[in-house]
Amino acid sequence: MSNILHNSARPGIDEYFMEIAKVVAKRSTCLRNHVGAVIVRDQRILTTGYNGAPSGLPHCLDIGCLRDENNIPSGENQEICRGVHAEQNAIIQAALHGISTEGATLYCTHQPCSLCAKMLINAHIKRVVYSENYPDKRGIEYLEEAGVDVVCKR
Repeated sequence: MSNILHNSARPGIDEYFMEIAKVVAKRSTCLRNHVGAVIVRDQRILTTGYNGAPSGLPHCLDIGCLRDENNIPSGENQEICRGVHAEQNAIIQAALHGISTEGATLYCTHQPCSLCAKMLINAHIKRVVYSENYPDKRGIEYLEEAGVDVVCKR
């Protein structure tokens, strides 16, 4: 029976929380990228977030994508997007519910952009694990400069 408990298919901690981030991403209402984020401390989920329009506003799924309509490449002019990024929503959920993110790990389906990286630094996130690249490389530079451990897991 102990052989059954030591199944080699059992995911490691990073793989486990990354899979959860992928499920969270399925709630995304973005037409371009479905992104999910999970903030974890001591192997416990603190919050989750996915990318989509602010609460109460129409989703891109319903009204279209302004970035697509204006042929804006991914990673550029992010302020034009009506969506809130998954990492931002995860941090917002922590703030709304009085949950400290200090010393936590963020698992995200995509590499954080520069704006999200700055927010993660100020939220005292100490580790970021992501699986997909994003064209805005400055985010990784900010995280590394701030001493945040950054890991790409594909």
